[in-house]
Amino acid sequence: MKNKKMKLARIEKDLSQEQLAEKLGVTRQTIGLIESGSYNPTLKLCVAICKALDRTLDELFWPEE
Repeated sequence: MKNKKMKLARIEKDLSQEQLAEKLGVTRQTIGLIESGSYNPTLKLCVAICKALDRTLDELFWPEE
């Protein structure tokens, strides 16, 4: 499942995948894989992403019904 919510939040913060990756201490490829739905991040990484993008876990990672 693609994470369009994370991608949109990143774009709204005017961050590239590379810039977000640098903030989080991961590679740009990791961000790309998370956004494409090819990689499930750890809870620790999910929390870090939420803090960097000023969103909650529910907003970014909870599937819509």
